[in-house]
Amino acid sequence: MFPSFPSMRDERLIGALRTAPQPRAAAAALLARVLLAACLALTAQATLAQTRIKDLATLQGARPNQLVGYGIVAGLDGSGDQTTQTPFTVQSIVSMLSQLGVQLPPGTNLQLRNVAAVMVTATLPPFARPGQSLDITVSSMGNARNLRGGTLLMTPLRGADGQIYAVAQGNILLGGAGAASGGSSVQVNQLNSGRIPNGATVERTPATPVGQGDFVNLELREADFTTATRMAAIINTTFGNGTAQALDARHVRVNAPADSHQRVGFLAQMENLSVARGEASPRVIINARTGSVVMNQLVTVLPCAVAHGSLSVTVSSEPVISQPGAFSGGQTVTTERTSIEVRAERGQLVQIPGSPTLTEVVRALNAVGASPQDLLSILQAMRAAGALQAELEII
Repeated sequence: MFPSFPSMRDERLIGALRTAPQPRAAAAALLARVLLAACLALTAQATLAQTRIKDLATLQGARPNQLVGYGIVAGLDGSGDQTTQTPFTVQSIVSMLSQLGVQLPPGTNLQLRNVAAVMVTATLPPFARPGQSLDITVSSMGNARNLRGGTLLMTPLRGADGQIYAVAQGNILLGGAGAASGGSSVQVNQLNSGRIPNGATVERTPATPVGQGDFVNLELREADFTTATRMAAIINTTFGNGTAQALDARHVRVNAPADSHQRVGFLAQMENLSVARGEASPRVIINARTGSVVMNQLVTVLPCAVAHGSLSVTVSSEPVISQPGAFSGGQTVTTERTSIEVRAERGQLVQIPGSPTLTEVVRALNAVGASPQDLLSILQAMRAAGALQAELEII
């Protein structure tokens, strides 16, 4: 991070301090304090911009693996699957009992209420070893009402290659609660999905080589040519020229020792080096489902004018009863009277000046008086008009 030159405002301030009619010693002291504060601000800004390599990149090959398994939860308090509607639960129970030496008579109709079929998922971290414990997530796949108090029976967890890498079993921990009686029910949070801390034991692990041959590759979490170039430069400065080479915006190849012990020490020292990461692109993230709008500090807005109004359509229906006169022989008829009302609120034209900082962007958008849901349309229109200087990403 290179120090910036004093701005025009700082130069005017320093010039005013030099020309102010005050004692020379007091003016010099005040000028020294201003310069010291500016230097401290630049130092703090440079320090905040420094990020460790381990926070910017990952080691190629050292990746997690997803595990999944199908199992049975037993011990539920009558809140399990309705076996008549979930035949796979009954098939699983029959298969499990046969493996345990229990043979059911043919044609047996099981009416079970305390068991549920579930899917078990886990993440196998890199460098895991047999015997290590993993946290698992248990999710109901039938029509069970509640998994509270249930126990997951021994379930093998498989990887994408179909091999068994862990075995799960244990008591399920739920973060919700619920009760029902007389047709009324109360539920807090999710009751059909829970966690089992340290509920799986690793049985085997895939090979995780730390680099191939004489090189290890660093993969940046976010592709950026500036960050990759600076990362290679700081590695070469620390370990010597030719140690690292930036291949593209995401990959940096590093020449590492061949001995495994020396390679681990080399990687431990390298991942703690600090790098001045490149500035991110101006970006606005919009969540269309929740109406959330998030923007980074590099977003700017060019001068533009925004008018926002809302259109509401109301359709109402009222029953109308037509009663015939006495002794007329007619019948009472019920009809509906429908009315439609269209209301368009007046939108005020608001001029948004150019804003170089995030604070001014937020202040200008708040001046329009739109809700977060309305901002979705406003930001898209500003981006189409070229007034919003940022990438617009909708998730």
